[in-house]
Amino acid sequence: MHRALQIRTHGPGFHEITRQVAEAVQSVRSDGVLTLFVRHSSASLLIQENADPEVQTDLLAYLGRLVPRSDQPEMSYLTHTYEGPDDMPGHIKAALLPVSLQVPVSEGRMLLGRWQGIYLVEHRDAPHTREIILSLPSDTSC
Repeated sequence: MHRALQIRTHGPGFHEITRQVAEAVQSVRSDGVLTLFVRHSSASLLIQENADPEVQTDLLAYLGRLVPRSDQPEMSYLTHTYEGPDDMPGHIKAALLPVSLQVPVSEGRMLLGRWQGIYLVEHRDAPHTREIILSLPSDTSC
């Protein structure tokens, strides 16, 4: 199975995509390892707690402190600034966080932990449509 998910974002943040991914995987009813890959250089994928939204709030705040916008004095060394003050910091954050994930699947069900969800992490200020490729081998026999 190879599928593409189109996810519309509304600026920086965590966009939970667990349900959309689960629906795609369930339709295959297969076993194996699901690979997710985001096809953009200023967004990331993350498996993180989905029970308390404060986790995402705190992670987003931490990333903002770790990599401020390029219009902040401490980021004046950046040269790739012509696409806006959020662009190069978005690339840096995407370099620090994963752009692909692997999730075990059994009988068409992802084997995530009880409090785990899958997130697209948007690093840019403006809304974007992000594409995520899902790949689950249909024949896992050797």
